[in-house]
Amino acid sequence: MKTMSIPARQRSLWARAALALAGATLVGGCASGGWYGQSPFASQPRPPQRTVPAGFYRVNPGDTLPGVAAAFGQPVDEVAAWNNLPRTAALTPGQVLRVAPQPGANAPTAESITVRPAWPAYGQVTRVTDAGKVKGIVITGRPDEVVKASADGNVIYVGAGVDQYKSLVVVKHGADIVTGYAVNGEVMVREGDAVKKGQPLAEMGADASGRGTVEFEIRRAGKSVDPLAYLPR
Repeated sequence: MKTMSIPARQRSLWARAALALAGATLVGGCASGGWYGQSPFASQPRPPQRTVPAGFYRVNPGDTLPGVAAAFGQPVDEVAAWNNLPRTAALTPGQVLRVAPQPGANAPTAESITVRPAWPAYGQVTRVTDAGKVKGIVITGRPDEVVKASADGNVIYVGAGVDQYKSLVVVKHGADIVTGYAVNGEVMVREGDAVKKGQPLAEMGADASGRGTVEFEIRRAGKSVDPLAYLPR
């Protein structure tokens, strides 16, 4: 695949701090690198104004509960339950939310979980970076081209997209691996769906220039990783 770099774009989504989540191993490529421009995730919490404990997040203006949950790779219903909130609760700037389960709760039985991601689509690849903090790729294809799940997992967010994208799909794989797919086409899955690697999630749809594109990102324990370091060559 042909790849090229593009300038960093303004990103206001995805958490930039690591979470104290259960360990997981992401393999299937070279040595690890380093997840809306903006990142293709519903809401990227900004750096907190004051330090909060690991596993918590301080709300910034404009944050939504589904967006925060998606950014930290958690189902919105679980984040709502951890904070005794309804799913539709409005958030207040400065409010502190638990965004990870309490230590020992819902821990995976295996010592580690292995995820081997596959390409969600094929075409020309463009890198998306933000000073080494947020990494992703844009894959260009036909507007009707299908975007597929990169690995087995559960859909934890389907909602409004960002920047030039209409929709966003976020899939959680194992304990703390999350993939995001920003598209302009029809979405074929719903929140809560279990998906298999290669299962259609959406169509690319056409961007402002008429091209089909998908912006794809991977996060591990809240940290952005370079998809090209893990995708098959």
